[in-house]
Amino acid sequence: MQSSSFHPQASAAPLGKDALFGMAAAAGLAVANIYYNQPMLGLISAEFHRQGGAGPVSTATQLGYALGLFFLVPLGDMLPRRWLIIGQFVALSLALALTAVAPSPLLLSLSSLLVGAMATVAQQIVPLAASLSSPERRGATVGTVMAGLLSGILFSRTLAGFVASHAGWREMFWLGVPLALFGAVLMVLVLPEDEERTGPRSRYAAIMRSLVDLWRRERDLRVATLVQASLFASFTVFWTVLAFRLQAFGLGAETAGLFGVVGAVGILAAPVAGRLADRHGAHPAIWLGAAATLAAWVLFGVWVGLAALVVGVVILDFGIQGALVSHQQQIFTLDPAARSRINTLFMTGMFLGGAAGSASAIQVWTAWGWEGTCLLGGGFALLGLLLKRRK
Repeated sequence: MQSSSFHPQASAAPLGKDALFGMAAAAGLAVANIYYNQPMLGLISAEFHRQGGAGPVSTATQLGYALGLFFLVPLGDMLPRRWLIIGQFVALSLALALTAVAPSPLLLSLSSLLVGAMATVAQQIVPLAASLSSPERRGATVGTVMAGLLSGILFSRTLAGFVASHAGWREMFWLGVPLALFGAVLMVLVLPEDEERTGPRSRYAAIMRSLVDLWRRERDLRVATLVQASLFASFTVFWTVLAFRLQAFGLGAETAGLFGVVGAVGILAAPVAGRLADRHGAHPAIWLGAAATLAAWVLFGVWVGLAALVVGVVILDFGIQGALVSHQQQIFTLDPAARSRINTLFMTGMFLGGAAGSASAIQVWTAWGWEGTCLLGGGFALLGLLLKRRK
């Protein structure tokens, strides 16, 4: 396999437990920022109702995250990752402060865009953890960091809703400032010095052009990205229509939020899948994750009732997270010098799949209801299995 020429990798320093759990906590702190605004949109809209409401705040944050994935994460293969991560946390704290004082919906959207972009520091941490881990422990290491990241996603909405209800939405963003700075301090304390770079420094334009070369060269990366994009599309189909489905049982948005807590069982899949990939290779864990995703939709389709949703969401989350961690364990072995760029391509593809799933779910739900939605979600999962079979 041809290796990237941007910088040779020196042998990684051993990754201790303190550093590993610190990286997991920092990843969760970082990614949480893109979900803070979701439960607070009503309060934000109420404050800015004379200026047209909250504006596309949530969309701006997600767009910023997508832009950061593509344009910032590749910097990890160009600059010392340790200081890049620390600097991005500091920039995140500044973006949160701007959001807390935003006087208008336009400025709030612009600052939210910056928050989303800087929150991609979480995706700088994951490939660094893989680089610092020994090969035989890489899957378990990535799984632990991803468990921290998923915990941040899960509990961010709960924290934001509580703080906003008792103090206000601006206070939540003010709280985010010291949390982001704590992430920076944590990284200063636990991260070892980044791997030594003795090769020639490359320019940013060359780094970005190399994304095309990586995509063309690494077939395993293409397959992993397409499979995970299909599975993530299946995942977002469910979460997009869940609130509508619960209305059939006389339940509302609060209950839909509680399903996120039920789905927390999926966090356990991350380290389990990582250890399985270390012992038996990534492929069995990916197959199991894809099969579990499809099985969840079969359950949704044949078992009508609230209990089916509860059981099914556990299976669905377990399958998606297990496949995700196993794919990352696999792709991070492809080119050690290009792990950040590999993560850029993989995560960008996955989020594009999620966007496709979310957009199509609304259309299918409107036209064919829950039965059509089950076929759509199951179809995406089946596509992932078929793509994996071609591998």
